Amino acid sequence: MIAVSVGNPEVSMPLVRDYPESAVVIAGGTSGVGLATALAFADAGVRRIALLARNVERGKLARERVLDRHPAAEVVFIPTDAEDFEQVNASVAEAHRALAGIDVLVNSTTATYRPELLHRTPQADVEGILTRQALPPMHMTRAVLPLMREQGGGSIVNIASDAAKVATPGEAVLGAAMAAIVMFSRVAAIEAKRDGVRVNVVTPSLISGTPTADNVLRDGFSKKLFEKAASQAHLGVAEPADLASLIVFLGGPGSAKLTGQAISVNGGISAA
Repeated sequence: MIAVSVGNPEVSMPLVRDYPESAVVIAGGTSGVGLATALAFADAGVRRIALLARNVERGKLARERVLDRHPAAEVVFIPTDAEDFEQVNASVAEAHRALAGIDVLVNSTTATYRPELLHRTPQADVEGILTRQALPPMHMTRAVLPLMREQGGGSIVNIASDAAKVATPGEAVLGAAMAAIVMFSRVAAIEAKRDGVRVNVVTPSLISGTPTADNVLRDGFSKKLFEKAASQAHLGVAEPADLASLIVFLGGPGSAKLTGQAISVNGGISAA
């Protein structure tokens, strides 16, 4: 297929701001991939950043870390339980006021989880696994989307995992939650494109140097599962900075025509 350049004079161009003019909100921005992403956005020139997370002490430390590297930045921390949509709505409104807008939303929330074969998973745990993993990015996206539609553009980046794409023993319920995030994001992308809003998903596998990695590699079935996965990452096991660099690209002008995609960053573990 040959790419052909065409234009439609009836379609207005969406608002796409460069990094120095952008306001970025990162849910789960106080550790792991979220914090690495905050630092990477600041390195790219972003000077208005809001970090949302539950833990107040960790939030203060994350804010100080970004400011230590970029003292001229405006960085706010807003305590938020992203599973509670009322808190999410209030926090998004506060971030919007504090930053005078929201151009990029990154959802890097995660819940404690250890893979286990389905027949060993207590039935009482199934609902919690689904809701704690899938609902936070959905709540955040729903809260921010009207603001981005109103201004005529924006970028939303949700983080799921390759469990959404690859059938992996021990991840039946997690995979269902991750697949929900991916399809939610793709439908949101199709709905929002007319208003200039892009929605994409990053799907990592194992990410070294994170609390989640420490948890799943501790012992038992999950340790064997992810050690095998790591052995297949011939390009190297992904680190938070690897995810952050892609997320910064997806939040910037270089990805202005990219939406509805689920992009794996896994060092070659799979090619889904």
